Amino acid sequence: MLLNCYQEEFLEAGCDEAGRGCLAGPVFAAAVILPKDFKFEGLNDSKQLTHQQRDELRPIIEREALAWAVASCDHEEIDRINILNASFLAMHRAIEKLHTQPQYLVIDGNRFKAFPQIPHSCIIKGDGKYLNIAAASILAKTHRDEFMTNLHIDFPHYNWQQNKGYPTIAHRKAVIEIGLSPFHRKTFNVSDPQLELFSKNA
Repeated sequence: MLLNCYQEEFLEAGCDEAGRGCLAGPVFAAAVILPKDFKFEGLNDSKQLTHQQRDELRPIIEREALAWAVASCDHEEIDRINILNASFLAMHRAIEKLHTQPQYLVIDGNRFKAFPQIPHSCIIKGDGKYLNIAAASILAKTHRDEFMTNLHIDFPHYNWQQNKGYPTIAHRKAVIEIGLSPFHRKTFNVSDPQLELFSKNA
């Protein structure tokens, strides 16, 4: 069972991102403040859940959270400032959108660019330890998946409806055979014939 929050003294928001390792599309981030007594047995790290489970949890989180927000950085921003900084910026944008300002932040992962005047802790695999980070991971993932599914309508050759922009073998082959779409990250290269993913900004 995941813990509700990292600390109980201050009003805390959990933060996570989705889409860092993708070839195409934005990186999304979410910030979520849950009630102190929030409990939900099925809530877990989004990567441990099925697509259906995430979609079922999303409206519950959005309804029950004290505050939540989702934001993104697009492919052009990723190319300009690199994927790590874009992930931090997307998180900052999500935090800024919260209608209730948190007093403390818990970030999934081991690095973060400090948000002005709000202390934070980075938690490795935090989305599998704390409910607020798990909730943020689900919102970031589901909102990004929805965005990529909508893009798929205009760019069906890349099969974003299924791979959501991640570097599957079929997606890499499509890039090599068809070329880049307007939504591909140009600083992420696909090699041929090994089909290995490289990022110039890693």
